[in-house]
Amino acid sequence: MARESAPQDTSTSTTAADKDAAKGVMFGVIAYTLWGCFPLFFALFEGVPAWEILTHRILWACLFLTLVVTLMGRWQPVRAALRAPRLLGRVLGCALLIGFNWGLYIYAVETHHVLQASLGYFMTPLVNVALGMLVLRERMSRLQGAAVAIAIIAIGVQLVGLGGLPWISICLALSFGTYGLLRKQINLDGLSGLFVETLILLPLGLLAVAWFEIAGVSHFGGTAHNTTLLIASGVLTALPLLAFAGAARRLRLSTVGFLMYINPTLQFLIALLIFREPLGTLQLVTFVLIWLGLTLYSLSAWQSRHAGAK
Repeated sequence: MARESAPQDTSTSTTAADKDAAKGVMFGVIAYTLWGCFPLFFALFEGVPAWEILTHRILWACLFLTLVVTLMGRWQPVRAALRAPRLLGRVLGCALLIGFNWGLYIYAVETHHVLQASLGYFMTPLVNVALGMLVLRERMSRLQGAAVAIAIIAIGVQLVGLGGLPWISICLALSFGTYGLLRKQINLDGLSGLFVETLILLPLGLLAVAWFEIAGVSHFGGTAHNTTLLIASGVLTALPLLAFAGAARRLRLSTVGFLMYINPTLQFLIALLIFREPLGTLQLVTFVLIWLGLTLYSLSAWQSRHAGAK
């Protein structure tokens, strides 16, 4: 009887693993689709400056995450992080980087530069490779080296052809890439990490909100439309992260990395089809070069995983 039950157990285990992986893909698609649709949300604000939206995003995200962490019983890693001064120093660096990244992204949407934002997030994996080589002394494969070189050429095309750097793209890619580099060195899960980051930024956010009120330039409470959106910005900050955490637990890193391209692809399409941002010939050349670099990067990742499987 024991011998006959073994194949059945294996089949059941495989089916359960497949279902778990399918859930992971679903969570990943939800997370990156929400992130990719953020331009549609931030475009709803009426006359609210990017930095005021950022302060409320920090404030309400922190309050919402307090509720989530409490309901999920995840205070232990948060307390451990708050008691470690050396760890908090790195978390502070992450908090400042992600705060800057959020603020610049909102600014990009407000000033109709969603194409530049999209380009920045397409460039992020290549920035991660370059930072890994420069900071962590990681060895770069030939394909990765070619991908980074193509990205540099793409930026050069913009510089020479348009007479200026795509600074929003570069700053978004560098800030998020550096955030990822620091985040790798912190032993905190995504939910706890984001909560501690927003908690560190909370005093600055409260001071900024108080200044907006004292100066008489606050949009919170002015209209129900803007007030609701300001509160919702915090909730929408946390929701995709929770979905991403569900995906990361169930999927290989390579699969998560592939799903990541949903975000900038949706931003690219929203910029072109909904916001009607112009895409000049040189901008198109830049995107094509970045996509070529990402193809080489993805091929390199696939080869590494295939070699590791052997």
